[in-house]
Amino acid sequence: MASWGEFELQAPALAALCFQRFKSTDLLMLGTLRKDGFPRISPIEWVIYEGELALGGIWQAKKALDLLRDPRCTIHRTTSNKDGKQGDAKLWGRATPLAEHRIEGYWQWVFKQTGWRANGPAHIFTIDIESAAYVAFTSDGTMKRLQWPGDGQWIVTRP
Repeated sequence: MASWGEFELQAPALAALCFQRFKSTDLLMLGTLRKDGFPRISPIEWVIYEGELALGGIWQAKKALDLLRDPRCTIHRTTSNKDGKQGDAKLWGRATPLAEHRIEGYWQWVFKQTGWRANGPAHIFTIDIESAAYVAFTSDGTMKRLQWPGDGQWIVTRP
């Protein structure tokens, strides 16, 4: 598993593509497991804080309770149309609640970046990345995939 900073060092091209897709809207889709075992998909806000991918959420939101119960998750930034040319970025990992002694620093940093700060309790998680992938299609239908762990080479599938 790797922090975002470690992921950047181990897979710089893939991390850059993921970051670019994530920044395109600053909103990600978070996949968690509900109490009954079914998947839940929810939008979530994110930042890179002190070299870690950090997710923030409303206090006691279902997605946060899912992560507290089972930390396995998927972070996904999809394409916005079916041709897939924009690229599809995914991370798989485990969420850890941000340590209490780091919370105030986190909120100061977020406020400095955005001008916003939660005025009540909130859940903040960092993600330990286990694997990642980026998939894109070209105009001739060729699929290109970059994955980590991996050797940093594109895997190309022709139609």
